[in-house]
Amino acid sequence: MQTAHAPSAASRRSFLKTAAAATLAAPTVLPASVFAADGATAPSERIRLGLIGCGHMGRANLGNCAAFPDVVVTAVCDVDENRLEPTVEQFKGTCRGFRDYRQLLQHPDLDAVIVATLPHWHALQAIAACEAGKDLYLQKPMTLHLAESLAVRNAVKRHHRISQVGTQHHARPEHHRVIEYVRSGNLGPIGVARAFNVMNQTPAGIGTGGYRSAPPAGIDWDLWCGPGPLGRYNRKLASDAYHHCSWMAYSGGWTPGNGPHMLDLPITALDLGFPQMTSAAGGRLVVRDDGDAYDHHEVLWQYPNLTLTWMMSLTNSYGFDLHGEPKPAVRLGTYFHGANGTLYADYLGNFKIVPEGDALKGKPAPSKSIPPSPGQEREWLDCIKSRRQPSCSVFHHVKVDVSIALSVLSLKLGRSIRFDPQAEVIVGDAEAARLAVPEYRAPWRFPKDYLG
Repeated sequence: MQTAHAPSAASRRSFLKTAAAATLAAPTVLPASVFAADGATAPSERIRLGLIGCGHMGRANLGNCAAFPDVVVTAVCDVDENRLEPTVEQFKGTCRGFRDYRQLLQHPDLDAVIVATLPHWHALQAIAACEAGKDLYLQKPMTLHLAESLAVRNAVKRHHRISQVGTQHHARPEHHRVIEYVRSGNLGPIGVARAFNVMNQTPAGIGTGGYRSAPPAGIDWDLWCGPGPLGRYNRKLASDAYHHCSWMAYSGGWTPGNGPHMLDLPITALDLGFPQMTSAAGGRLVVRDDGDAYDHHEVLWQYPNLTLTWMMSLTNSYGFDLHGEPKPAVRLGTYFHGANGTLYADYLGNFKIVPEGDALKGKPAPSKSIPPSPGQEREWLDCIKSRRQPSCSVFHHVKVDVSIALSVLSLKLGRSIRFDPQAEVIVGDAEAARLAVPEYRAPWRFPKDYLG
């Protein structure tokens, strides 16, 4: 299946030129037996790993995996040779470099791939990896649009791939302890949970003056933009994930950027499915910089017996009970409000319980029940071998991703969105249903056959 597109003559020439250059420049992959000389890991047990997107998080994920003796890095890809070449050099002798992810996925010495590109690329590249028979580690946010989220999950299922979404918080023992306490029932019936992400970028946001008439040498800007709009090159936009979040088309803003960290906690602890109603307000109210994303986002999700809320602010970093030292900082937290008491926790896993009078007296702390994780990357590698899905596979994380995608769509439309969790469709709003399916820049196409 040709998921991405049928390239034009110009793009085909560019692709062939890139492929030829990468092939000529790439080092030869050594036989696996070379790496088993110490007898520690048999060659047949080594996972041949690739990376798409050699930015900070991608290199961190790759390094965490490569530290294990049963992993060999065989391929990396980036549209920016200034990031690609040092990564190839880091794993020289085993690793080939590619400028185009489609060529990397054709590499015969590849079992699994980390996708750590900008979020607007995630759906196409994740689905293409599944179609190529590669297991998948997908950095968060999983996707940006409702249809993308469902399509990625369906592609993983259809092609029998092992998947993990890069929300490291999900693997932490402190995160597990909060979940165990909430699930114990000690807090009593929980009618509302709240999560937030605050920081202070005022008055200038990420700043201005980042636009340039042309990208620097070594970066394929057209391929960088890919299915997104072909915007003017901006050095801040191209720099790192922190700055990506200031542009809607390529990141969806800070709710997809940091929301997965804290929203995963209530959605997991309370075993929530998809929300029935999503209402959002906010916008670009204060910050004025080169970007265009909202600086405030207030969201309410309605589930059958619970309301979940989200607060995102770029103009004030007050962290409520989790504020700590009174100075500007990035703060993330979650509250669980139960009949017997409130539990609140921060991103690092610190949490506190505030009882409602004597309602928690005599209630012992729950025992540990969640098996410890060896870490997100190691868990994924183990599951590649066992063929069992990790704890934060797309089948789990789709519940977080769909909720976030609906919240951004609600903000864009300025109205609530009803969603049928069983049919997995937007109800009674033809415009919202249409906008939930992205329109990619030609010649890229969204693979609609993975819906339904």
